[in-house]
Amino acid sequence: MADRTLVIGDKRYSSWSLRPWLLLKMAGIPFQETLIKLRQPSTQADCLRYSPTAKVPVLIDGALTIWDTLAIAEYVAETWPEKHLWPADRVARARSRSVVAEMHAGFADMRREMAMDCISVLPKPELSAGAARDVARVQEIWQSCRAEAAGGPFLFGAFTIADAFYAPVATRFVTYQIPMTGTVQAYADTILSLPAMREWIAAATREA
Repeated sequence: MADRTLVIGDKRYSSWSLRPWLLLKMAGIPFQETLIKLRQPSTQADCLRYSPTAKVPVLIDGALTIWDTLAIAEYVAETWPEKHLWPADRVARARSRSVVAEMHAGFADMRREMAMDCISVLPKPELSAGAARDVARVQEIWQSCRAEAAGGPFLFGAFTIADAFYAPVATRFVTYQIPMTGTVQAYADTILSLPAMREWIAAATREA
């Protein structure tokens, strides 16, 4: 049994939890899972048992506790360098870190107006100008990264941290019926067809 535990929120709603969960699954790194129900009177207290920020996800690896999704991803990449979770090429690695940081820090309007609900298909919302720009920017990132990628169907060829960070957006585009064509549709299909993603969505359905 793995001595590391990933503490996550509801699979249906927690986009931040999906990112490190998918990364660990795709890298083949064993872990135990602790799920905290979100939007409950006890949620904050439950999270504080594991995280000083009262937020999930949290990775507990032995005596070490790592909170924040990006910090977890960087820790995993450093601890298991043989998994190649950042691109090997220096230029691609710099670009990958840039698009990951952009997702980590940005897209606030899209997040607010298109909250993750990975088991539902909802009417396409009337997006604000800011949210529409966010959607267009994500699609631009997918197109430009795929145009330069080689050796695989992901943003930088092989699966990397960047794909884990953009995977929840693929579910959002389906949930809110955002039009996708060409490279954007192909990339979303690639992400959503991963066995790990199917496992996550199936578990989210059972939770519901």
